[in-house]
Amino acid sequence: PELSAEAAQPLPAVKGAKPAALAGTAQPGHIEFDAVSFRYRPDQPLFEAVSLQALPGQTVAIVGPTGAGKTTLMNLLLRFYEVDAGCIRLDGIDIRSMTREALRSHFGVVPQETWLFAGSIHDNIAYGRSGPTPATAAEVLAAAAACHVDEFVRGLPGGYATVIDENGGGLSAGQQQLLTIARAFIAQPAVLILDEATSSVDTRTERLVQQAFVQLRAGRTSFVIAHRLSTIQGADVIAYMEGGNVVEQGSHAVLMAAKGRYWALYQSQFQNEPIAAEENSHDTEHHDA
Repeated sequence: PELSAEAAQPLPAVKGAKPAALAGTAQPGHIEFDAVSFRYRPDQPLFEAVSLQALPGQTVAIVGPTGAGKTTLMNLLLRFYEVDAGCIRLDGIDIRSMTREALRSHFGVVPQETWLFAGSIHDNIAYGRSGPTPATAAEVLAAAAACHVDEFVRGLPGGYATVIDENGGGLSAGQQQLLTIARAFIAQPAVLILDEATSSVDTRTERLVQQAFVQLRAGRTSFVIAHRLSTIQGADVIAYMEGGNVVEQGSHAVLMAAKGRYWALYQSQFQNEPIAAEENSHDTEHHDA
């Protein structure tokens, strides 16, 4: 399954205990998958003792073939599924000890499929921080500027009051992506989960999308489900998944030097058409099994 449709929507903060680090005693966002096992059915194991960690502020890219379990791993982190063995910790605390609402209040999700609703562009961005302290107009503008939304919105007759429908109205696929990034930006989550879109956009818009992602990831722990290797070479950790296991992990340079599975995937994407690969990279997957 893809990241749950529920995960595409902002999850409001709720009252309840939060990890101490998230209360301000240290930089938040330390994620640990500790010997995690999971199966959809008793006779269908997917993960067996998977271990992976992201230190606060790190970007961890997850790559691998279709069905490797990349999206399922993130759904376990958000507790759309529960682990069968091992545990997942957020800042040292087992996530099962938190309510789902409290857990998810620390995460921002940019799903593969753009999710918008019928309303103004302003409201679609502001929805990223609904709740007791809604976003101000100034904060909406700041998020839009940081994520390259302001550049095209100011060219619309209605500006930020322009009403769109759930299909994005007259906005291009790239502009819709930028809107969802701005929505996540305004939420200021401790941890970001980004499932890269596979829809094709023009080269200039793709560059703006990638620049917006850089702004969004800055200073926060980020997991990127990567479909184009050209976008994640600067990740702190790249985890290559296959058959429900993390079979390789390390920086781009380390994995390339090892000449293993990641190296082979990289060669398959870039060897024959390096220029085209940079601009129109082939996807490594569309959906997880």
